[in-house]
Amino acid sequence: MPVGQDRLVDLIRKGLPQDETVGIALSGGGDSTALLHLALRAGLSVEAVTVDHRLRPESAAEARAVAAACAALGVRHEVRVWEHGEVAGNLMDAARRARRALIAGWAAARGIRTVALGHTRDDQAETVLMGLARAAGLAGLSGMRPLWQEAGVEFRRPLLAAGRAELRDWLRAEGIGWIDDPTNENDRFARTRARKALAALAPLGITASRLAEVAGHLARVQEALAAQVAAAASQHVAERAGALRFDAQLWSEPAEVQRQVVIAGLMWLSPSDYAPRAAEIARIGRVLIEGGHATLAGCRARSGWLMREPRAVGGPVPVGGLWDGRWRVDGPEGEVRALAAEGLRQLRDWRTTGLPREVLHVTPGVWQGDRLLAAPVAGCGEGWQAKLDRPFHLFGLSD
Repeated sequence: MPVGQDRLVDLIRKGLPQDETVGIALSGGGDSTALLHLALRAGLSVEAVTVDHRLRPESAAEARAVAAACAALGVRHEVRVWEHGEVAGNLMDAARRARRALIAGWAAARGIRTVALGHTRDDQAETVLMGLARAAGLAGLSGMRPLWQEAGVEFRRPLLAAGRAELRDWLRAEGIGWIDDPTNENDRFARTRARKALAALAPLGITASRLAEVAGHLARVQEALAAQVAAAASQHVAERAGALRFDAQLWSEPAEVQRQVVIAGLMWLSPSDYAPRAAEIARIGRVLIEGGHATLAGCRARSGWLMREPRAVGGPVPVGGLWDGRWRVDGPEGEVRALAAEGLRQLRDWRTTGLPREVLHVTPGVWQGDRLLAAPVAGCGEGWQAKLDRPFHLFGLSD
């Protein structure tokens, strides 16, 4: 038995469920190849998926090679292709998003609830370095999460305590080959630069192991902070009609707790996947405390309220569809779109709700042409009901 195999297999058994089929995200690289073989050594039932990003001429052939290797092992394998044209903006971020969406879609189609990723201690250390480079806060310096839920799938990283060299040594001892991705040597990408910087920092004692350990310490601090933020939000933020009302007591909490609660509100209301910059968050916080109004990331702050910005709400959907990515309206037929000023003009008693007009403007109305049939959030329209797809206090406050 190769040296270290017991430890690696133990990481797999501790990090992945034993009583269900586990999906393996398999690129063909050393880390994911080791993950697949170690999962088999651990006795797990597995299936594998490879995402062909179509970013290099060799990618299709590499995906076929991975499929052949899985067939030789008796492992069911599929290839999912990222169909794209010209990619604007951050290529690696776009590829990462596409990869996770394709993997989640594959897992859902196969009835797989857990997908394992092959990230290692070295990936963790590189993530910390990249966080330092962009002056990240606590969350950005806490490294990669060992597990999280996304699109109905639980993603897990069981090998975060293993080193990249350790896994390759094990593969060599077992005579198992892998595919080296040439983009890992391309200085165009931040992770490649971080990898080279990490090697240069080793003489100072700043190693992958040490940085991963620091990430672990910060992750525990982040966990404690998240609990405090969730408690503060529960006590001082009221969800009303799809908007958030901040009470004055929130601003007596520690500054970072205040900031994180504001971030949680923005991320709940906004379709964005990333929190705004610190200066922008501070600007919104000042408006919530001092009054006035401001907009940011599809959200509007106004005198203690945080709501959707009218210009950013989604387009019309049929009754039963998901409107604005947040609301689901059930009832008789009709078209769901923003209530807006015209909807309020057709409501006589909207003031009895006690809600600001700006909040009601961005709630769902049920329309037939220019005629308002119902405004469920405003209590108008028997037979129609509107519910938020994700209530604020169940959203992301502990991530």
